[in-house]
Amino acid sequence: MTKHKGWRNAPIMLVLLAIMAFASAAQTLTTLTSFKGMDGSDPYTAPLVQGTDGNFYGTTAYGGANCPTVGCGTVFKLTPRGVLTTLYSFCAQPSCTDGIYPFAGLIQAIDGNFYGTTAQGGAYDEHGGTIFKITSAGKLTTLYSFCAQTNCKDGRDPTGGLFQGADGNFYGTTFSGGIGNAQYCTGGCGTIFKITPKGTLTILHSFAGYPTDGSGPNAGLTQASNGKLYGTATFGGVSSTCPLGCNGTVFEITPGGSLTTLHSFTASVGDGATPYDGLVLGNDGTLYGTTLNGGASGSGTIFKITSGGVLTKIYSFCSQPECPDGLQPKAGLTLATDGNLYGTTSGPTVFGVGTVFKITSAGTLTTLHTFCSKGYPACPDGSFPYAGLLQATNGKFYGSTSAGGDSNCGFGYGCGSIFGVSLGLAPFVETVPAAGKVGSKVAILGTNLTGATGVTFNAKSAQFSVRLPSLILTNVPAGTTSGYITVTTPKGTLKSNAKFHVIP
Repeated sequence: MTKHKGWRNAPIMLVLLAIMAFASAAQTLTTLTSFKGMDGSDPYTAPLVQGTDGNFYGTTAYGGANCPTVGCGTVFKLTPRGVLTTLYSFCAQPSCTDGIYPFAGLIQAIDGNFYGTTAQGGAYDEHGGTIFKITSAGKLTTLYSFCAQTNCKDGRDPTGGLFQGADGNFYGTTFSGGIGNAQYCTGGCGTIFKITPKGTLTILHSFAGYPTDGSGPNAGLTQASNGKLYGTATFGGVSSTCPLGCNGTVFEITPGGSLTTLHSFTASVGDGATPYDGLVLGNDGTLYGTTLNGGASGSGTIFKITSGGVLTKIYSFCSQPECPDGLQPKAGLTLATDGNLYGTTSGPTVFGVGTVFKITSAGTLTTLHTFCSKGYPACPDGSFPYAGLLQATNGKFYGSTSAGGDSNCGFGYGCGSIFGVSLGLAPFVETVPAAGKVGSKVAILGTNLTGATGVTFNAKSAQFSVRLPSLILTNVPAGTTSGYITVTTPKGTLKSNAKFHVIP
């Protein structure tokens, strides 16, 4: 599956933006680096991840040292001060068996390595895709190449990222492939899979499309304290208001593969359509997400949904004339330490090309930054922020734009950028993974952790060791329950940004 960038062929819209652009309402954003092509191009929907060494890691869908014209994508490291290092350029092997086009971001697992997916390439099919492991020094190992089975029954096009479950295995989705539905999606409607750290893959579910469980899962999964996994399918579902149920679904699946469709979107009633990214688990146990389309103006929504399937739309984008609040959020949401949700919109308006926003759980939205407010293509701050935000443990937010930046990248519109946003939020700690069983190993990330004297899981003390100023290793203590983690340091107490979920 090739991701086409139709906006690059939309001169009428670009002229309109250049003529009618307005000044940005908030100047809180700093561009850390701009991609130049050989070092990567277009981070696309890949959010950054904070490593145990305090640096940021990510992928670009295109660019790099290999492949003619557009490049096959990269893995990179970025320091908090903006020093960029390309760790790996894809298609370094004959016939691209290492994969091409890593649309999704990375996760850092408890073993310290990073794991991710490429949407195409691999050993069996040029459109199959791969799952890979890469060290912080850039040594890449391909764990699995899709389309290893006849007719790609094991899945194809893994456009979403991975999630490490409490059992230590990784879970993810493929956009197509699987046993499928020959009438609805001839190449298969997508799958949900489990893969061990050593590369043994198991298909948990093959989507059937309309009129049942959805199709085309484009994003990764998240795990709740009940041990079940939650995600979205971009299309399909039981909706009768859209031809072939193209509005998408929210689903729940057990680690054993039993899937339940919690909600089928119905754009005609305003609850959104086409959920492009995944879900984030709020500290209230509710799941929050976005839709690319639908809502009151058809320009996308923010919603919350319970594990029982009760969905509430909390915001419709383009709620004001000419859409100063943005439209079409491709990315999911980030739960921050202040209890609010943060995200980006990707669509162009007369004010600019994408936004960064904050929204409360009650639905009050504040636009924090408007990209390219001076008119496209002169976008030194970037344009088209397709990816979600990372709140690093220093309290600041970091993200990327798919185009723009201060380098023309040889095409005249820029290869994208990485930015930081400081809103004055205090430092905190976070865990890798975000959930686990009693006794399981947990890494705690933070800043200035040297000299720490105490670690608690929901007020239950745990044994620990400080490995780096940015890393503590510990285990989930017996008798604890789901709750916040605190670390006591010589400079004060740091609290986790989200509850750690103890899995039964």
